[in-house]
This record gives sequence, C-alpha cells and structure tokens, in this order.
Amino acid sequence: MSTERRPRADAERNRVRVLEAARALLAEQDDVQLPEIARAAGVGVGTVYRNFPDRRALVEALAEQRFHEIAQYARKRCLDGKSGVERYLRHVGEVLSGDRALSSAIEAARGSAGSEPRGDALAELEIVVTQAIEADQAAGVLRADCTAGDVYLLVGCLSSVVRTGSGDWRRFLALALEGLLPRDYPARRST
Repeated sequence: MSTERRPRADAERNRVRVLEAARALLAEQDDVQLPEIARAAGVGVGTVYRNFPDRRALVEALAEQRFHEIAQYARKRCLDGKSGVERYLRHVGEVLSGDRALSSAIEAARGSAGSEPRGDALAELEIVVTQAIEADQAAGVLRADCTAGDVYLLVGCLSSVVRTGSGDWRRFLALALEGLLPRDYPARRST
C-alpha cells in the first residue's frame, strides 16, 4: 500500500492553471514573477508557492511538461518506421522555434547545465527515441549505427541553431538528416 497521497482534484487543477499561465506569460516577457503568474492563473500567491517554492522550480516543471509533450508526440507519431526520427527532430525544431521564451527561461534557470531533459523526462524520451530509431532501422530508412546519443547530439545542435538564430534550423536539419540515411538510400528530397 502506497503512503503517497494523490493531490486533490482542485489542487491539481490549480497546478495546471499555474503552469498554463506561466507558459503564456513567459511567451510575452522573460522576467515574469510568481505573483503575476498567480494573478493570471486566478489563484492565490500561496497556491503558487505551495506548488513551486521559487521561479526555478516553476521553470523546471515547465521544462518537464515540455519534454513530456514531446515524448507523447513521438509515441503517437514517430514509431511507424516511416522516418519517425525525422518527424521527431522536425517536431523538436518546431517546438523550440515556437516557444523561444520558455527555452530561454529553462536555460536561465539551469545555468550551464543546459536545457536537456533530466530524470523521468530523460528516461521517457530515451525509450521513445530508441523505439523510433529501431523502427526506422528495421524499415531501412535510418543508418544501422544511429543511436539515441546521435539523435540527442542533433537535438542539441538544433537547439543551438534556434537559440542563437545562427541560421535556418530547417536547412540545418535537412543537412543533418542526410547523414542519418543508410549509405545505399536514394537521396532525400530537398527541404
């Protein structure tokens, strides 16, 4: 029998409202404070602090939420052996480019540790990315020696291109994806 209690339904709803409000506010400004988030969520400041003792904890929860959403997408859309790894990487690029403010907040909260997944989010993503790799390899659309580490390396590079604005992330990804094709695979169409 577990001694861990489930949060009350209203407490969980409030937590979700706080996360939604924080994400929306961070998209508008990067220096939003917890009292502003409480007002936007329609909850008391105490509710925010009970769930997130400081801004860093809130941003960590938002990072976990983002990684979970990416894993859900991959589980639903990238395991069919029809270039799932490519779809996964394109989705990550869309998420990163569409929500740069959250990316900045995550990097600011984590400092030099970066914006890569950790803990449960990392484990969840490792499983689904490995499954996508195996499905693509079995279908012959991904080189046999590709690993989850290779995909994470590309995600890190993709994140850097998006974050710094050092080029068109779609062009970068198209070039990188060429390197993931099996050697005898016909050339990819230009993106």
